[in-house]
Amino acid sequence: MLLIQYPKCTTCKKAKTWLEEHHILYTDRHIKEQPPTPEELKDWLTKSGLPLKRFFNTSGLLYKEMQLKDKLPGMSEEEQLRLLSSDGMLVKRPLLIHGDTVLVGFRQSEWEQALLDK
Repeated sequence: MLLIQYPKCTTCKKAKTWLEEHHILYTDRHIKEQPPTPEELKDWLTKSGLPLKRFFNTSGLLYKEMQLKDKLPGMSEEEQLRLLSSDGMLVKRPLLIHGDTVLVGFRQSEWEQALLDK
């Protein structure tokens, strides 16, 4: 299980605490130091079944500074994946990858269903 997170992110801290409380082992990866590659993102996008927009950190400063709300609709999926991989701060976090399960952001009920109800 791979947890991609940013240590200063409060949502990421909550996710880590939740995983530890449930004794779920994971490998930790710092999203800024080692951002996802376009290939990883494409794989996770497919496995998640989510729209690509969900992988963007729409509340982040960089997203707003780059005015991506207006630019993304005119970009191809490939261009968006390359953009996402260019800076980990553009990616919604935390990301949890476990086999074919990909969770984007931390919603406790979603994580419980995906990880505990098996």
